[in-house]
Amino acid sequence: MGRIPVLAVGPVAEGGRWPAKAVVGEAVPLRATVFREGHDAVGATAVLVGPDGADRASARMVDIAPGLDRFEARLVPDEPGDWSFRVEGWSDPFGTWSHDAAIKVAAGIDVELMLAEGVVVLTRAANRPGVPPAARKPLTDAVRALQDTTRPPDARLAAALSDPVRATLEAHPLRDFVTPSATYPLVVHRPLALAGAWYEMFPRSEGATFDKATHQWRSGTLATAAHRLPAIAAMGFDVVYLTPIHPIGTTFRKGRNNSLTPAPGDPGSPYAIGSPEGGHDAIHPELGTFADFRAFVATAHASGLEVALDLALQCSPDHPWVTEHPEWFTTRVDGSIAYAENPPKKYQDIYPLNFDNDPEGIYTEVRRVIQVWIDHGVTAFRVDNPHTKPLDFWEWLLADVRKDHPEVLFLSEAFTRPAMMQTLARIGFHQSYTYFTWRNTKEELEEYLTEVAGEDGSFLRPSFWPTTHDILPPYLQAGGTAAFAIRAVLAATGAPTWGVYSGYELVENVPRPGVEEQIDNEKYELKPRDWVRADSMGVSTLLTRLNEIRRAHPALRQLRNLTVHRTSDDSLLCFSRHLEAEHSPDGRPDTVVVVVNLDPHATRDGVVYLDLRALGVAPAGTPGDAVFAAHDELSGVTYAWGAEPYVRLDPHVQCAHLIHVRTP
Repeated sequence: MGRIPVLAVGPVAEGGRWPAKAVVGEAVPLRATVFREGHDAVGATAVLVGPDGADRASARMVDIAPGLDRFEARLVPDEPGDWSFRVEGWSDPFGTWSHDAAIKVAAGIDVELMLAEGVVVLTRAANRPGVPPAARKPLTDAVRALQDTTRPPDARLAAALSDPVRATLEAHPLRDFVTPSATYPLVVHRPLALAGAWYEMFPRSEGATFDKATHQWRSGTLATAAHRLPAIAAMGFDVVYLTPIHPIGTTFRKGRNNSLTPAPGDPGSPYAIGSPEGGHDAIHPELGTFADFRAFVATAHASGLEVALDLALQCSPDHPWVTEHPEWFTTRVDGSIAYAENPPKKYQDIYPLNFDNDPEGIYTEVRRVIQVWIDHGVTAFRVDNPHTKPLDFWEWLLADVRKDHPEVLFLSEAFTRPAMMQTLARIGFHQSYTYFTWRNTKEELEEYLTEVAGEDGSFLRPSFWPTTHDILPPYLQAGGTAAFAIRAVLAATGAPTWGVYSGYELVENVPRPGVEEQIDNEKYELKPRDWVRADSMGVSTLLTRLNEIRRAHPALRQLRNLTVHRTSDDSLLCFSRHLEAEHSPDGRPDTVVVVVNLDPHATRDGVVYLDLRALGVAPAGTPGDAVFAAHDELSGVTYAWGAEPYVRLDPHVQCAHLIHVRTP
């Protein structure tokens, strides 16, 4: 245990079996419980260890739960790699003396003795090796003041407890009985692993045309899809994510709206991967060739976009793997291969892989397939239903890819039970879809935002999506354009990574009867869109502005810096994100307050009860006093706000305030 107990160090998963996560430039919260016997003061220091094994940064920890001995500090790693951290507990001689001296001198007890002990403590502090000359001066000045018997005792003590002395010993504490914790792993990724904006598209829909002569649709291509990339980039997105672009099987092919009877020309679901033309390492012939894909990637890069590809480890009955490796699938007692089911859902056109019979063969083949796409410029994978594959497979695969390509990111599409979602994150997935899609009320959102921004954020990085090609929640079905605006604001500010599915700009909100899914779903048909019409609806303008605001405010690109604030109305949600100056890329503090009207049908008004200290703002004399300029980044209007501002939000005009806190 050591002389000073250092316990409950975090973030740590399973005793350090898996590393906590961070990205370059992220303010990482490190915590521990530190205490000692008796009444002497203790302190704690967090130490960040670089990939080279050298101590890179340290910070004195702050007691965040007085009486519970819980300490925290935030440190910022500055390069990707395998980092680590530890916490050092120590006895604080200055803290002990200053506490006792303040009480005794004021009471006239042992006055000269307490001042003499202060001389000893401050002399020790000033004479330590490594203390800069500028830092020594306040300490030596304090020693002289304590020894000056011509001055009153309270004045001598005040000089020793002055702000310059405290600041010096905050930066260069006098530490006795230093006791380090164990060292725990911290993996640091590139910034896009934490913060980015994703845009999902079906390439075959972009540029699709209807042949009046044959009364059939003709697929778009990678070349026609590339024409859409500049517009996506202009909206401020960082990643364009493509649903599967591989050959599609014809056996049990699904028709429109998931019907079992496809009409001539129905393209089938791109998730029914594989045909005689190839499998996961091939491109659907109607989309083009690998040369076309390389051109698509080049256009994306020229527009400032990275390319993500869907990794769906499943096969159509026509996939080459079915005939070459039948042992990779589940054979039923009647000799048929089992298709995918999630009762009552049935996917007759898809065979799931069975990892039990030849795991080594499947592992090797999947790794080869991923390498094919990495070699062609893919830098991120959205993984379809990873919770239906073995965890030890993912643990091996993600580690193996990271060894050779640490820049490649993996997004987990695991809408499943919390234990599975959390474990997928801990074993190596960089990001995860979340339950955000179904959190609608003020209470639900307050609880969930606090959860994902809390200790869970050290392992599971949330990606907030208002809709996907699989999911159209009831809130958006019934709320119209205002609901789409509200959910976009919440997604863009509630998590550092967010995404939208193509067509969000057009408020596509008509469900297939009885399910939370769009009617005429793009999974089963080609769906070209009139993007000119999107401009008149305003949602694309909002998406653009949200991404601009996110780029302008580093606080919105952090995760574990969120505070929920009370409001007087049950449809007004308020939260803030604050980044201290010492952790900000430009050396200035950054704070954004988000106030959202969650009611897409009616104007709501009320009072917001702000925790000013969480905003980095000093409280005023009374709650109604203005203490900062509240600049709304959406409207451009600046208000004078105090601790209890009044707000009124019409969802059909402006559903939210995104307030940049400006202080003198």
